[in-house]
Amino acid sequence: MTKQITIIGGGPTGLMAAEVLSAAGHSVIVYEAMPTFGRKFLLAGKSGLNITHSEDFLKFAARFGSASARLRPALEAFTPGDVRHWALGLGTETFVGTSGRVFPTVMKASPLLRAWLRRLEAQGVALRTRHRWIGFAQNGYRFETPEGPVTVQPDAALVALGGASWPRLGSDAAWVPWLKDKGVEVVDLQPANCGFDVAWSGTFRERFAGEPLKSVSTTSDAGTFQGEFVISGQGIEGSLVYAHSAALRDRLFAQGQATLTVDLAPGRTLERLGRDLARQDAKASFSNRLRKGAGLEGVKAALLRELVGDINRVSPEELARLIKSLQIPVLRPRPIAEAISSAGGIAWSDLDENYMLKPLPGLFAAGEMLDWEAPTGGYLLTACLATGLAAAKGIDAWLDPR
Repeated sequence: MTKQITIIGGGPTGLMAAEVLSAAGHSVIVYEAMPTFGRKFLLAGKSGLNITHSEDFLKFAARFGSASARLRPALEAFTPGDVRHWALGLGTETFVGTSGRVFPTVMKASPLLRAWLRRLEAQGVALRTRHRWIGFAQNGYRFETPEGPVTVQPDAALVALGGASWPRLGSDAAWVPWLKDKGVEVVDLQPANCGFDVAWSGTFRERFAGEPLKSVSTTSDAGTFQGEFVISGQGIEGSLVYAHSAALRDRLFAQGQATLTVDLAPGRTLERLGRDLARQDAKASFSNRLRKGAGLEGVKAALLRELVGDINRVSPEELARLIKSLQIPVLRPRPIAEAISSAGGIAWSDLDENYMLKPLPGLFAAGEMLDWEAPTGGYLLTACLATGLAAAKGIDAWLDPR
């Protein structure tokens, strides 16, 4: 017999589950609170949709921190290669960028999403926008709709509502108290892949906010990475900062303080830098000595002045050390609403191996609602798709335990 399945959340996780379940012959309705589907997906794709990553699978599968082992079966069932094959089936060819990240050839998310929605409709999936889940009803789920409140009572349901980042696109974490009231453990949501506040002086902020620091190396408990980041009006942000965000956030939480170490001249050794600076004419201005001896000017030179203070009295050897390991003290993560993604969510201990909530038989969960995080680079989207597929298979097995 055809089973009725409700999917709450019309992002990549929910849509992947709808695709799998409808292909298996179930009757599926996807409820989305926003006027259109996949809003966060579309916004992320405006600058070039990073769909997955091409690195070795063992390295890829280890990028999810403490949740890596728990996510492994889902990722093995829908690998980065499978993501590319799936996208090709929807008419989207992909290529590997110089960083190893995988992008659609058209560098947009919208063609892929349009083709995906057409496929879902062709498979009989009912797509309902402006249907906001407002909590549980007796034996069902209550929605606010343009026609007024409605209650649905499906055979099974999946919640795929995202975390708490970018709430204006639909991920507002309104679900947290509803699940907690039903006995589901939810680990506190925190910003991930986020910027950090720094106590810049007014002069530095006004002059350099928005300026990128290019060709630098950064170090924290997360390791050492090269690239660039941006000075913001509040502190620091950008892909290189996001690579350290979990480590910086956790150290702030544990110790109340954290620093990001920056190498402003990664192409030069400490010894060479010290020699080059020592050779400069002592009568020349500090700016000229820094430019000629270390190749630093503009925002890099200003950052040294901002963080060191009376840098003119520093010896060439000490200046070289500062250039190679400049400490940026961070005060706090930027608000979760500004973060690329969020950490925390439904505790794995409250999910069975099929992604069903143990306290709520018949209700499954997937995607960013779960307690995991990952760096940018295609990991987030791949895990959302993979857990959506895994939860769909779990629903199918629960409804028809052959």
